[in-house]
Amino acid sequence: MEIGIIGLPKSGKTTVFNALTRGKAQTDAYSAALTPNIGVVKVPDSRLETLTKILKPKRTVPAEVTYIDIAAPAKGFGKSEGPGGQFLAYLSKVDALAHVVRVFEDERLPHPEGSVNPGRDVGTMNMELAFSDLAIIERRMERLKASLKGAKPQEREAISREETMLDKIKSALEADIPVREQSLSESESKLLENFQFLTAKPMLLLLNIAEKQIPETSSLEGKFGSTYRRPNCEVTAICGKLEMELAQLDDAEAQVFRSELGVAQSGLDRVIRLSYSLLGLISFFTTVSDEVRAWTIRHNTTAQKAAGKIHTDMERGFIRAEVISHGDLLKCGSLAEARKHGLLRLEGKNYIVQDGDVVTILFNV
Repeated sequence: MEIGIIGLPKSGKTTVFNALTRGKAQTDAYSAALTPNIGVVKVPDSRLETLTKILKPKRTVPAEVTYIDIAAPAKGFGKSEGPGGQFLAYLSKVDALAHVVRVFEDERLPHPEGSVNPGRDVGTMNMELAFSDLAIIERRMERLKASLKGAKPQEREAISREETMLDKIKSALEADIPVREQSLSESESKLLENFQFLTAKPMLLLLNIAEKQIPETSSLEGKFGSTYRRPNCEVTAICGKLEMELAQLDDAEAQVFRSELGVAQSGLDRVIRLSYSLLGLISFFTTVSDEVRAWTIRHNTTAQKAAGKIHTDMERGFIRAEVISHGDLLKCGSLAEARKHGLLRLEGKNYIVQDGDVVTILFNV
């Protein structure tokens, strides 16, 4: 899973990047360098910890998420000029976007627009992303018109269908409706995957608050959530500066400070949980060769497709899967005891893997 962190200048997005990745990227000055900051994070999962205690493997491998801190081009950004080419290239590859929205006040770091106004900044970023998508549509429509000249009747019909779809999407974008909120058929959604529209990507709005605003976290999330929360758009608040400082401490020390401040969950845990939910992701576990490993898949993935996540040979030569839920294994205390109680099930290729399943793939190639 790759998540692109975006935000207007001086929103604190690199600070948030450091908080999420325990990174040390420069934050004292805004930089529009084309090279992004990239950090890979181990996904915290208490179930993996309990499996490690039960099975005592030589190696435990958590799932990973990659955060990419992408600097927006300062020139023209926020003036309906759209993202630049290199910026767009990085954004188009990520699975979801995390938009860091400035809510904190800091006289030492004046907002480029002269005042802190989160609603205005959300609107500015949404406008830029939509402008990028509209430019893609415009270029595609021009190519479709050009291709009509020598097209055969069957090809003309396909071109006409695509033009109709793109025109519908264009009208909705111009009415401030991002692609992720538009009513599209399954075939239309499939076709759109090739376009990599930015407003089609799930969006997580990260409200970057000051430490003194932490007691207001729930009310701020409620206020902004009532306006922006959608099936493919979530809202959460995080004190980037504090979380960045806590990220440099060991877990025990950080937890003591969080308890004193009344922050129950780390910013990383909260962001990952919401990211999984936004993208419709779950985790399953494998226990082979003295290794316990977590794997990330989408909801409603079959056992055969999940096997392909591990290795293509497993998907190709899939025979069956031996499955037990994490909860059942935890109750039994061992795989041997679970087998004795008949809780290890044999499932076929069409079995839908559930969140927390412990799976052993049987295959032959």
